[in-house]
Amino acid sequence: METDTKPTRTIDGREVPAVGTWTIDPTHTQAEFVARHLMVSKVRGGFATIDGSIVVAEDPSDSTVEIVIDASSVSSGTTDREAHLTSEDFFDVATYPEIRFVSSSVEPNGSDWRLLGDLTIKDVTKPITLDFSFLGIINDPWGNPKAVFSASTQVEREDWGLTWNVPLEGGGVLVSKTIKLEIEAQAALAG
Repeated sequence: METDTKPTRTIDGREVPAVGTWTIDPTHTQAEFVARHLMVSKVRGGFATIDGSIVVAEDPSDSTVEIVIDASSVSSGTTDREAHLTSEDFFDVATYPEIRFVSSSVEPNGSDWRLLGDLTIKDVTKPITLDFSFLGIINDPWGNPKAVFSASTQVEREDWGLTWNVPLEGGGVLVSKTIKLEIEAQAALAG
């Protein structure tokens, strides 16, 4: 696929990245999750190993995104919790080493965008919708343009077989069923 020589263009008054394949920069991309613990406090975690690409089409709504996450790279700030998250109770990384998102469509959403696609965890694939923003193109100190994106959604973890929990004596459960997902991504235009 040919690429524009400009890193951005404007379509219908919206700034969008140049046409081409943008490779996700794994060292400057975060995929994180937020859960409630004891029904009140937030616990955050993320994944250190992320790969993927964004193929920007001439018509932005024809663009595609694919993200692959190494499930064993989960980090939560506590080694005991990380061991539990990689176990059969949660991600079962020995059997299901990857978490994958593949987009199916992109649509305008006000001044931002909506990215629809399939999220696969533990061989269970379910549709999700991410609200995302294209934050622009920033040149790194060596003059390389980086496209910057921010995306988020909420999912019900039990839809992917992540059902482990402990009931609380006063009502509720130890780990919330609703999880917020957040992705902050930088990508470089492939040569």
